[in-house]
Amino acid sequence: MKLRKILGLLLCPLVIACGNADSTKPNVAKQEVPAKEQYPKEVFKSEALLVRQISPNTYVHISYLATNDFGNVPCNGMIAVNGDKAIIFDATTTDSTSAVLIRWIKEKLKAKPVGLVITHFHEDCLGGAAAFRADAIPTYASHKTVAATKEKQLFIPEHGFDSLYQFDLNGEKVEARYCGAGHTPDNTVGYFAKDAVLFGGCLVKELEADKGYLGDADTLSWPATINILKQAYPNVKLVIPGHGAIGGKALLDYTHDLFAAKASK
Repeated sequence: MKLRKILGLLLCPLVIACGNADSTKPNVAKQEVPAKEQYPKEVFKSEALLVRQISPNTYVHISYLATNDFGNVPCNGMIAVNGDKAIIFDATTTDSTSAVLIRWIKEKLKAKPVGLVITHFHEDCLGGAAAFRADAIPTYASHKTVAATKEKQLFIPEHGFDSLYQFDLNGEKVEARYCGAGHTPDNTVGYFAKDAVLFGGCLVKELEADKGYLGDADTLSWPATINILKQAYPNVKLVIPGHGAIGGKALLDYTHDLFAAKASK
C-alpha cells in the first residue's frame, strides 16, 4: 500500500502536466510576443565617435574634445529622424568626425541630413561644422550665436533666428529655441516633439555634475532661463545634457538648483 502511494506521488506531476496540454487552445509559451526595444543602445562606435539610440527616432552622437582644464571631454549632440530626413543639433568636435557621422546617417539611417543647428559658439558645438557645409547641409543658429561667431572669427552659420525656429521633419515638428542666457549668452536648445526629447546642450547639466566652465557664463540668469525652458516643454520625457548621461526632467531641476542663489537664513 505504501509503495502504491509513493508511485502515485511520483506520477502525479506527470499526469497534471499532460492534463494541462489542450490542443484546442493556443500554446501561450510558444506565442511570439514582440520584444520591447530597450534604450539607450549603442548603434555605432569608433575611436572618435559614438552613437546611441535613446528612443525610437532620436539618437545621441558623442565626440571628444581635448581641453587643458577638463581633459578629454565627451560632447553630446542630438539626431532627430523622421522617415528619410534628419536634423542634427551640434556638430562633432572635428570635421573628420562630422564627415563620418554624416555618412553614417545617410547609409545606416537612410535619412538625408536637412539641417545642422549650432546651439552656441563654443568649439564643442561647431568644431566640425565645416563638414556639414562641405556636404551642402544648411546650418542654423540664433542671431546671438551668429554674431558671436562673426566677432570671434569662427565658423559662421548660414541661417539665423531670434527666439524660435521650427523645422518640418516630414510632418513632425523639431524646434530650436532660445530661452535666455546661462552657460553662454547665446545658448539654445532643441526639442523633438515626436519622442518628447529635449536637447539641453550645455545649458543643462547631468546629475551630480559641477558647474563646469564658466568663462562665458551668466550664472545669475541661468536659473530663470531653466524655468522658462521648463514652461516651454512641460511634456518632455528625455533630456540630453551637453556632456554626460541623459536623464529626465530631474536634470532641469538639478541645473536650476545648482545655480540658484541660496536662501538667506
